[in-house]
Amino acid sequence: MRRVAIPLALMLAASGLGAPAHADEKVKRTEQCQGDWIPGTPTADDVMRGEISLVGQPPYKLGKKINWGASPYKNRSWEFVFQSLRWVGTLVVAYENGGGERYLERAKEITKDWVVNNKRGARATKPYVWKDHPVSLRSQALICLSMHVNDGWLKDSLKEHATLLSNPALYKKGHNHGIDQDIALMGIGCRTGRKDWTSLAIKRLGGTVKLDVDSQGALMEQAPRYAVYVYGRLQVAMANMRECGRKVPSDLTKRADALKDFIAHSTEPSGYMAPIGDGSAETEPKMEVGQPKEKVKVYKAGYVYGRSDWTKEAAYYSLRFGPGMKFHGHEDHLGVTYFAQGRDVLVDAGFHSYEKTSYRYWTLSPEAHNIPVVQGARFRPRTASKLTKSKIGKDRQSFTVTDKAYGVSRTRSVLVDHDGEGLMAVLDKAGSGKKLKNIWRFDPSLKEISTGGGRVVLGDGKFKVTLLQFAGCKPVSGQKVERGGKLGWVSPTYLSKVPASVVSSPARGELLTVIVPGTDSPSVSCKGGKVTVNGVTFPADLF
Repeated sequence: MRRVAIPLALMLAASGLGAPAHADEKVKRTEQCQGDWIPGTPTADDVMRGEISLVGQPPYKLGKKINWGASPYKNRSWEFVFQSLRWVGTLVVAYENGGGERYLERAKEITKDWVVNNKRGARATKPYVWKDHPVSLRSQALICLSMHVNDGWLKDSLKEHATLLSNPALYKKGHNHGIDQDIALMGIGCRTGRKDWTSLAIKRLGGTVKLDVDSQGALMEQAPRYAVYVYGRLQVAMANMRECGRKVPSDLTKRADALKDFIAHSTEPSGYMAPIGDGSAETEPKMEVGQPKEKVKVYKAGYVYGRSDWTKEAAYYSLRFGPGMKFHGHEDHLGVTYFAQGRDVLVDAGFHSYEKTSYRYWTLSPEAHNIPVVQGARFRPRTASKLTKSKIGKDRQSFTVTDKAYGVSRTRSVLVDHDGEGLMAVLDKAGSGKKLKNIWRFDPSLKEISTGGGRVVLGDGKFKVTLLQFAGCKPVSGQKVERGGKLGWVSPTYLSKVPASVVSSPARGELLTVIVPGTDSPSVSCKGGKVTVNGVTFPADLF
């Protein structure tokens, strides 16, 4: 999950540790404990009070004797963070920052209790406790504690963690979990003087990063918000290499720099990241990403990002294609998002959680995205799609993507024009004589105002947006607007579910859809193979 860096001064203020009554001035502040690996909640004083809040869930009372099998909210992410022990690390950090011996003693007490009650393979130990990611993240807390505690039980636990981390059968190559495994193994190796562990971690990291971040800097996990997490972890990995006296490979530096550009292109003018894959609509990078030279970027990993400029008032869009779904991806190929006039217009259903619910699985499905669906054909999961054509101009761009996710070809061409108020036009075609319909999910604030004559108008007061549909220059009517029900939902934040207006078209062999932001009465004409909307003319085939 994404880490949130908490400045030291803010953490001290929140925990009441700014001016401790019995500060130990001789306590050494260590690189292994200081940094941004500690989550924003709970604070050290929360843990001392025996009440912790994880992943946005209500506070949970630990009690003096901790129940390590607890799962109060039946939430997989809560269980994972609970077992990572990073929240215990807040106590050691507080101790280093002058909080007093009691913080270290409680950290030692909790950690030893965890070690005693979570023996690997024991019947009472939950299986997920020793999965790859809890092991790797828990290692940071153990290393931090070992800077001040020299007990045998802690040394033995570090060794057991390193043994698992170095096991090739348990290594998650090409994934952010693998990066965390390498950071953990490197840390234990440096802490204990095991050069073989350190060397293995650095060697594996190079291979994993090449698979996870391509040469253009695109994250291959198919959820741009994870690029922020991976970028942060790479900074930690490179810093740890230097601290351990190891040289940072040049390719690692290059890919990390390119990844930062990918994060910039994946971020809307609003400052929030495009909600693609397992990424919510309210994810902010919370890092300085800079401003790349290009306004339009095509990533061979399966992303087209474009914007009118780099201001907050810019128009912005995304288009998906590429390898079949994996890791944190969704079945969103040929899908688009659109941001115009300072607000979201077309959105994805977003990311709800990792819980095994029907709604979670629905958010992964094609119908949770702005895509064309071939009628009477079965969807084939994990099908790759290709970008076959592109035309990139200063104020207008066009792209064509295609696949056989329904057994026959479906082709989508997208044109975005930034002249005047701007517009997005999308042409969908089905092969083999099939028909398709398309789905358009609008920002939750936009509600149906009127439908008829091939036009759907939505708005939220002052702002209006119009959807127009044609087949061979003739208006296509019969659109249905659903808010709630089967299709009309989005998850803008973790575990949230709110109604949104979704427009479903009638089925046709070919459909031209035009999204016109900022108006409920656009001037439209279509003749001679050309479409004109509010004075902006473009070819009906979008090229």
